[in-house]
Amino acid sequence: MNCNDHHFLTAPAATRLALSRRTFLRNSASGIGLGALATLLDGRALGTPTSPAAAPANGGLPGLPHFAPKAKRVIYLFQSGAPSQLDLFDPKPGLEKYRGEDLPASVRMGQRLTTMTSGQSKFPVAPSHFKFAQHGQSGAWMSELLPHLSGVSDDLCLVRSMFTEQINHDPAITFCQTGHQLSGRPSIGAWAGYGLGSSNADLPAYIVLTSFGSGRPEDQPLYDRLWGSGFLPSKHQGVKFRNQGDAVLYLSNPPGVDAPTRRGTLDDLAALNTEHHTALGDPEIQTRIAQYEMAFRMQTSVPDLLDISNEPQSILDMYGPDVKRPGSYASNCLLARRLAERDVRFVQLFHMGWDHHGGLPEAHRGQCRDTDQASAALITDLKQRGLLNDTLIVWGGEFGRTTYSQGALTQNDYGRDHHPRCFTIFMAGGGVKPGMTWGETDEFCYNLTNPSHGVHVHDLNATIMHLLGIDHERLTYRHQGRDFRLTDIHGRIQHQLLA
Repeated sequence: MNCNDHHFLTAPAATRLALSRRTFLRNSASGIGLGALATLLDGRALGTPTSPAAAPANGGLPGLPHFAPKAKRVIYLFQSGAPSQLDLFDPKPGLEKYRGEDLPASVRMGQRLTTMTSGQSKFPVAPSHFKFAQHGQSGAWMSELLPHLSGVSDDLCLVRSMFTEQINHDPAITFCQTGHQLSGRPSIGAWAGYGLGSSNADLPAYIVLTSFGSGRPEDQPLYDRLWGSGFLPSKHQGVKFRNQGDAVLYLSNPPGVDAPTRRGTLDDLAALNTEHHTALGDPEIQTRIAQYEMAFRMQTSVPDLLDISNEPQSILDMYGPDVKRPGSYASNCLLARRLAERDVRFVQLFHMGWDHHGGLPEAHRGQCRDTDQASAALITDLKQRGLLNDTLIVWGGEFGRTTYSQGALTQNDYGRDHHPRCFTIFMAGGGVKPGMTWGETDEFCYNLTNPSHGVHVHDLNATIMHLLGIDHERLTYRHQGRDFRLTDIHGRIQHQLLA
């Protein structure tokens, strides 16, 4: 029978797969075909991890971490839409003398523009509407929009020299998450879970929380592929908690089904799937079995996680008035702390609404009201519980904002276009140097004054992995004939940022 045979084409999918050439080679003659292929590939089959040894009990790879980690877990506070570094972290009071003047061509140096401003006849310089002051013993400059983060400035490691090549939202966010501007590759949380496994058998290694506050309702959307597993086994993809209604659907048993009945059903399913895997050898069947078991355990662990009734009022007050509203940024920050207590490996919060091409001053006020207090509370809460030392906090967006105004510039209003050449992120805890500001931009906040101090997105991802005890060059996965990694062929660990 060949693949064009009528009987083959009309057979059930499972039968077609069982009769396929690859399945035949794998299952015949004690796997001679696969054994020969594995020999040619130095013991590695296509689409399999590079290490041939059995995985450890926590689901990670043998030999990992590669060295003693500084951080056991990561909480990534992703500010989707790109906050303005000029209005939050990188003061340029000297711009006032250039207000309304065209940005000099010698500064822009022919940089490509988005279609939103490429048609402008002028690029008027727009100084920030907000006041800045130095804070803490470190003297970190912070905007008046961030009064709570200013209070924990000595815990922050500010990086004002981030840069990327991507100039539009979707490729830039995809690049931050996966190390590639095109979708389809594993996300950073999936890589961490694949390499290190989970420290909590009752919760996924990678959990994603999303929030939407005062931003524009038609702002940049988020897609589930941003926390996907790409070509890694699907068990490593991020599990998104919903921000409305039940955080995870179908966790509760339906009427008439009790826990013993559910357990029996899963046991029967596992037996059937195991038999199916024996016949077909598809690794996704094993993933399916594991995910059914995880869902069963989450029926207990998730309700306990979400129940904040025992949190002291002082803690709730610290996170702000929105903390009891499910799906708010404040609620998600508290949830992130509770996930850190439960040793979840990688937690990522996406807060939408930072894309301000017009009306930026008022819009950024709203976004900072959404995020400032809760971000600072998360750092303080972790610190007072002794969790900040081994929890890495990362805060930042996909790129920065231009010094020139998009559209009309008035005394109190302006917009800013996308700017990939320099922007600011901060980190805290987890082995980074506290009370530090790294990198400098020119007087227009348009270029880096010292390009050697630039921190590329690949460099940031390499440094995050390093703090987790992972050598980013050695954590690879063979797919379609080559070894892939999060940082591709790039990435420099930023040792100057490490404690």
